[in-house]
Amino acid sequence: MKWKKQLPALFLAAVWMVSLLAGCSQEQAAGISLSVCVGSEPVTLDPIYAEESGDQTILVHLYENLMRVALDATGQNTVTYGIAKSVSQEANYDGTVTYTFKLRSAHWSDGKAVKADDFVYAWQRLADPASQSPYAELLSVVVGYDEARASGDMSLLQVTAKNDTTLEVVLSGNYDWFLSQVCTSPATVPLRQDVIQSLKEDAMAARDSGEDEDASWWSDPTKLVTNGAFTATAATADQMVLSSNADYYGTRSGPDELVFRYADTPEEASSLYEAGEVSAVWTLTEEQLALEAQDAEWTGIPELSTYTVLFNCNRLQDVQIRTALAQTIDRTALAEIAGVTASAAEGLVPPGVPEDDESDFRSATEPPLLDNSSEAYQERCQEAKTLLTQAGYDSGANLGQLEYLYVDEGVHAAVAEALCQMWHETLGLEISPRGVTEQELWTALRSGDYTIAATRVGAAGNDAECFLMQWTSSSPDNVVGYSNSAYDTLMSIIASASDGTARMGCLHDAEELLLTDSALSPLYYRRTDWQLRENLTGACRDARGWFVFANVVPRT
Repeated sequence: MKWKKQLPALFLAAVWMVSLLAGCSQEQAAGISLSVCVGSEPVTLDPIYAEESGDQTILVHLYENLMRVALDATGQNTVTYGIAKSVSQEANYDGTVTYTFKLRSAHWSDGKAVKADDFVYAWQRLADPASQSPYAELLSVVVGYDEARASGDMSLLQVTAKNDTTLEVVLSGNYDWFLSQVCTSPATVPLRQDVIQSLKEDAMAARDSGEDEDASWWSDPTKLVTNGAFTATAATADQMVLSSNADYYGTRSGPDELVFRYADTPEEASSLYEAGEVSAVWTLTEEQLALEAQDAEWTGIPELSTYTVLFNCNRLQDVQIRTALAQTIDRTALAEIAGVTASAAEGLVPPGVPEDDESDFRSATEPPLLDNSSEAYQERCQEAKTLLTQAGYDSGANLGQLEYLYVDEGVHAAVAEALCQMWHETLGLEISPRGVTEQELWTALRSGDYTIAATRVGAAGNDAECFLMQWTSSSPDNVVGYSNSAYDTLMSIIASASDGTARMGCLHDAEELLLTDSALSPLYYRRTDWQLRENLTGACRDARGWFVFANVVPRT
């Protein structure tokens, strides 16, 4: 109990120290322009919809959240204060937790003060079901979230401006990742309601006049009013130029100008880097990654997702059938088909998600939750046949024709063909793979109109709980229809846990139960990598995918 209560204090003390160091930054690298390439032309610069790493990278330079990601003195990512100059935490008698943020004296790029109401507006907009944001679930830990979404009354969400400089947020339990994941996300940055409304009216006028049929409020980045270290000063089809925000409260050690060059493929990005036109590039080409992978010491950067098979529990109600399907999957073979950046999954939570300050959640599971050895696979196949017989199917053929949905891009078709062949050869099942668009897949998943599907299961936060909370019976994101009261109880215990060690133990138990019930079956993880010129330092990449270049300086 005491350990958990001390944790926020220790975290906040560390944040204070990093902020103090930031205040003693190196002299501004005046006049320096840094060109980077981390994606294609933005799909959207609306924070609540931006899912591409490149879009999110631009946003974290334009907008600043309550907290922000930075490098510490050892070169490791840490979380420090952003617009918040302090934060306090109070446990309430009913099990809820109140966070109170005191905002610093900060200004928007038009000179107006950043106010607590700007966060209230942005967070209500994010949570509003009418927005249909893929990141709304980030705020599911806020008291009133379910009621607000059910009624459409966003005032029920307990995010309140006590005055212009005080923001209060009430959470439904102890969520260790709230400050480091929710309060640093591009989806929860503040927005000015008057600015958004004005830009929306301009966009509507442009559409009505035929001037720009695709106009959105963010279409012209140079018109955006932002509160981050940069503002957009030029934008073309090939690049966007960001310049230092004269109204930004802080001092930086990095470039005065950031140029985001666009590339549709890793090959195009690599060409820009090789030609010396950009100083940072993500992601590397398959050929570059293959060369990197030849080095036995290369680990790459784990992606915060797991390519996973989903079983519709409302259609495949018999757990024995689902388990037989899961047991027959040769993850090692599928990972080889997926390429050099893939590795066989050992659980749903991917590598890179922390167990604590020193260890990884995945590596903390010994032996691995999923055994991918050839010996274990043969044993599983025999168990799968027995399970199918016990379920009343001596041959899987009498289950009828089943369908496996997947997004038809990259290696997914080859993986789908191999997986369906495994099910056929071992269990006699007739399962037809069908490639669809991502929109078609998610339409099927949300409506429940599928039997088996495969998709990348990710999380909005770099914490094991973020991967597991969506499978509770009450979660709107539970597209597999999984329902187990024991699992729901575990997740409830996790949300109210006062002991960090006990919390982690319950998270491991919950993951094991989810996979034992075969609601889904992880296939493989992926690794990625990026390049920064050797003469530069100070860039960091968040585990969720975006980059921070605001403090890049020449290496000394």
